[in-house]
Amino acid sequence: MPYIAPEIVAQARQVDLLTYLKNYEPNQLVPVCRNTYVTKEHDSLKISNGLWYWFSKGVGGKSAIDYLIKVRNLSFIDAVQTVLGNIIIQAPIKYEQQEKNYEKKLKIPVKATNNDRAINYLLSRGIDKEIIKYCIENKLLYQEEKTNNVVFIGYDNNKIPSYAFCRATNQKRFMREATGSNKKYSFKIKAERENNIVHLFESSIDLLSFATILSLENRNWKEENLLSLGGIYSSKYDVEKTKIPVSLTEFLEKNSNVNEIHLHLDRDLAGRNASSFFQQVLSENYKVFDRPMPY
Repeated sequence: MPYIAPEIVAQARQVDLLTYLKNYEPNQLVPVCRNTYVTKEHDSLKISNGLWYWFSKGVGGKSAIDYLIKVRNLSFIDAVQTVLGNIIIQAPIKYEQQEKNYEKKLKIPVKATNNDRAINYLLSRGIDKEIIKYCIENKLLYQEEKTNNVVFIGYDNNKIPSYAFCRATNQKRFMREATGSNKKYSFKIKAERENNIVHLFESSIDLLSFATILSLENRNWKEENLLSLGGIYSSKYDVEKTKIPVSLTEFLEKNSNVNEIHLHLDRDLAGRNASSFFQQVLSENYKVFDRPMPY
């Protein structure tokens, strides 16, 4: 069996599927919407947010090597040699999938003079008082002046507010993102010390509820990476509409030490579809565990 040095294999693995097909097999790509492609041979194989997933077979990955092995049925050696052979003939041009234009400036709702309604609402949802206090002190949440909504804030890598999610504090089921919100930087609590695990949640309330459970178990929730996805991109009845959220992609890119993902998504059909999809696509590079709440 031919020997290929590990550093050469690593170089070949850097070539993602979209870049590979754009450079070497452009006729295989069929755009289906702004940020998603399928292949000419397989209309259920979708490429989105730097990853790919073949829904009819339940397999996925990131790199062109993954694709050549799982879809084209090449051996590992043949897949690596195929990618390297193309690179030698022509160095690939890196292609990034077009993302939503976030040029609009974030319009953060005006703060109220106090946070009493927001605090009472979160307490009524069972959130620990110290966790609420921590979030207010660290400017992660506050009460909106006009509506008394609770506002959850997400920050970019320069600690600039880039995302805001508003939720009603009364009986109305009102939820919306503020104008100009960038989903890359959704609401999260970052571990105070380096941690190789990230916990994923559909909503900010789910995240705070999990932190409360940790507190009740006398575990230090401040040492955990907790990331709200701002909802999941999944139809309850069509798993093919599921996508890897840009907030997760951004977090993993900026936190290369993370190698373990814990999924705490809902127990409804959409949550179960998304959990299954995430495990299939992400397990190539991460340890992925499905850990929904029991109730």
